[in-house]
Amino acid sequence: MKLIAGLGNFGKEYEHTRHNMGFDVVDKFADSLGEDISRSGFHSLYLKTKYMNEDVILLKPQTYMNNSGIAIKEIMDYFDISIDDLIVIYDDMDIQIGHLKIKLDGSSGGHNGIKSIIAHLGSQNFKRIRVGIGAPTYNNIDFVLGKPSKEEKELLEEAQNNAVSALKIAIKESFNKAMSLYNK
Repeated sequence: MKLIAGLGNFGKEYEHTRHNMGFDVVDKFADSLGEDISRSGFHSLYLKTKYMNEDVILLKPQTYMNNSGIAIKEIMDYFDISIDDLIVIYDDMDIQIGHLKIKLDGSSGGHNGIKSIIAHLGSQNFKRIRVGIGAPTYNNIDFVLGKPSKEEKELLEEAQNNAVSALKIAIKESFNKAMSLYNK
């Protein structure tokens, strides 16, 4: 079973902000399957489905970004999901807007959601898809919690679609194949 966790903050005021790239990507993945992520449990909204005969859980933690690890650990324990089967999608302001960086593991890079996951899982050895939101031109917090401009939205939309395609390749073929195709 694969767990695909998109990071973000819940609530209308955070919808489609730069910090909610993870939520937007898992929503697009669900949409591509004709489903939506609406089941509540494990401090999250989630969807348990199948893709290419593989059991997949799409997860949107409802703990706010800084406590994402609580929800991810809880659902991994309940369904006995291996850390090798976890893929986390999130925003990254150190990556050019609209680009993806797909990695097998690594540090938090200062991202509080990733710090929480590492703390709760006791490991940084999990797969990631980082969606580039670009460097802030003003206060970091206001930037990540802000809505992108029309031009930025187009670049982010393309990146989100590429992230969904990368996820499908990771499930159908391999994570390494997704990395080779989508890392710029």
